[in-house]
Amino acid sequence: MEMELDARGLKCPLPVMRAAKAVRGMKPGDLLRVRATDPLAPQDFQDFCAAGGHEMVEAREADGVFEAVIRVGAPPV
Repeated sequence: MEMELDARGLKCPLPVMRAAKAVRGMKPGDLLRVRATDPLAPQDFQDFCAAGGHEMVEAREADGVFEAVIRVGAPPV
């Protein structure tokens, strides 16, 4: 399953908080595509993936919009 999350216009920490809420309803292996305009978003999503056991599959920026594709990892035991 792939889910999209539009976090454009939101400031830190809201994009990551919305992503965290979204992945709680997803299964390991599912993809979450997030779009954000916050300049801190790239580092925030890298940290989010590292802390949560998720994988950053793709990350790019175009015209001030950062897009991240995150593969949901297994929840911590």
